[in-house]
Amino acid sequence: MLAALAWRNLWRRKIRTWLSVASMAFATALLVFMLSFQLGSYATMKANALRLFEGFARIEPAGYTDDPDVRRMIADPEAAAAAARKVPGVSAAAPRAAAYVILANGERSYGAALDGVDPAREPRVSTLSATIRQGRYLKEGDDDAIVLGDALARDLGLKLGDRVTVLGSAADQTVAADSLRLVGVFHTGLGDVDRQVAEMPLARFQDTFAMYGAANVVVLGGESLGEVTRALPAVRAALGDKSLKVQDWGALMPGLKQAITLDFSTSMFWYASLVVVVAFIILNTLIMSALERTREFGMLLALGMRAEKIAGMMWLEMLFLAVMGAGAGIAVGGAATLWFEGHGIAIAGLEGLMAQWGLPGRIYPTLSAVSALSGPLAIVASVALGGLIPYGRVRALKPVAAMRAA
Repeated sequence: MLAALAWRNLWRRKIRTWLSVASMAFATALLVFMLSFQLGSYATMKANALRLFEGFARIEPAGYTDDPDVRRMIADPEAAAAAARKVPGVSAAAPRAAAYVILANGERSYGAALDGVDPAREPRVSTLSATIRQGRYLKEGDDDAIVLGDALARDLGLKLGDRVTVLGSAADQTVAADSLRLVGVFHTGLGDVDRQVAEMPLARFQDTFAMYGAANVVVLGGESLGEVTRALPAVRAALGDKSLKVQDWGALMPGLKQAITLDFSTSMFWYASLVVVVAFIILNTLIMSALERTREFGMLLALGMRAEKIAGMMWLEMLFLAVMGAGAGIAVGGAATLWFEGHGIAIAGLEGLMAQWGLPGRIYPTLSAVSALSGPLAIVASVALGGLIPYGRVRALKPVAAMRAA
């Protein structure tokens, strides 16, 4: 009965009701779209940045992240990779070795991060092979081969077919020295990668750096970052070697994780402000309605209707407004998000900045249960909580005093 009365009362002032619903619908739609846009950009940023080189997760010896020394090794990387690939969600696992070296060409020499990779499996965990601009990427059977970033190749004065000397420290603390032929030059658009990274075949790397079949890490990949992240506890259990650690994307790229956390925390402040403003607008509407209807409430009290029932009716009116506004906002915001999810949003003039974070030229919002419901539920909850103010005011009414109110 109270619900029926509350619904009828809303339409006694149709213009006021529609304006209230419209204001909440606009705010809700904005929240749905902006959250979808923000979460979609984060997902794209993480996936693109991790796919380029780091992978979605990594198996490594204890302490390797803090001290990535070539002597910190996984003795049997093939067994670790096989165990990881058996876990649902992990579709690729590629051993990798790494060392900091000096690359030299004649009188020119530069420091670089040299990685030994399996040419057959590396493209399944990294998209670096897709960024080759000159020559080709490493392939199965390669031995005397290396690929460099274009900035590093330019600094060394190298062109395709030239030989580059590698000098570093081997795992047995002897000098690691080799001479390799440049077969490919890549360009990622990330300055640090293009200036510092080089890759060579894993088998040749193991021989040069006295690793005897070992590797430093096993890089994990899958259909999506979420699937791989959810699979990590099972990967840890499958390894059965407590000396090996499984690092998620946040450990691999802590700077990116901190940037996302800071940006999202700042955005949440503005989202919360919008929710509070909308809640106060609706609260003001209901308080004004309560003041206008004081004599009506006094008459209902005199006829025997309990104050709690009248107050509950007012609270239901506010809740109906919130639900209608939130529902309309979800529909409008969801429709806009789905349209842009298919077409993307181009942000002109920020291509360089976006490339630094692995973002493409167009950003695609992603509609999810979190982005579609978080904002609307926050608005409904805030309005329901704010509705306790007119609820308390109506409960305190006295029949005679209320009927005498102007």
